[in-house]
Amino acid sequence: MTKRFNRFSDISTSEKILNTVFLLTIGLGYLMALINMYYTHQGRDGRPGLSIEDIVIMYHGSDSQTRLGTAISGIMEPNLKYKSDKEVILKWIHNGAEESSYQETIAPIFNRDCIICHTPSINPALPDLTNYKGVADVAHTGGATLPALVRVSHIHLFGIAFILYFIGKIFLLCEINIYVKRIAVVIPFLAMLLDILSWFLTKTVASFAYVVVLSGALMGLSMGIQILLSIHQMWFSPKSR
Repeated sequence: MTKRFNRFSDISTSEKILNTVFLLTIGLGYLMALINMYYTHQGRDGRPGLSIEDIVIMYHGSDSQTRLGTAISGIMEPNLKYKSDKEVILKWIHNGAEESSYQETIAPIFNRDCIICHTPSINPALPDLTNYKGVADVAHTGGATLPALVRVSHIHLFGIAFILYFIGKIFLLCEINIYVKRIAVVIPFLAMLLDILSWFLTKTVASFAYVVVLSGALMGLSMGIQILLSIHQMWFSPKSR
């Protein structure tokens, strides 16, 4: 006797509604994540917009400028209450970003204007500006630190893996070629793993920044296809009616 697997035609309307609102919410959340990523990383090279150079500076660093200096001169400058504080911070960086002068001149500025976002408990993906060690990590040349990459990686691995799993479980109800389906559910997981691995590789070899972009795009594209195809077959395929 051949085992029959569930398809969208086998589930109730209530299940279809639940699956649909879940997929739409995840899709909207992913779009918001992309927008947040854009505003978080763009402008690191001193120019508006997100570029490969911004990704290189984020993970690999820059020989000519620090992450903090680039941010203060670009995307983060509007967050400073007093424009003169920009020169204070840049002068501190230029003079070696020493701890002795941090508490007196820099900490008050960051505590007032920056830590509302740059606190690990609020946004672990952003540099920690609540103490000298966190500030020093971005005040000297070099990209993201190894501890920072490990911290963000484990959050992504746990969080995104769950999302991809539930999207894939719904996608498995589609009526498509079984071999295509098996490959399709694996692709976003592989893309996610390649994306995260590329963060560490980019820290050593700047050209891997292109892999970061391409693997991230592949994960988003494959996830989007699963969402759209699932919703289409749930409601518009003749077999699911």
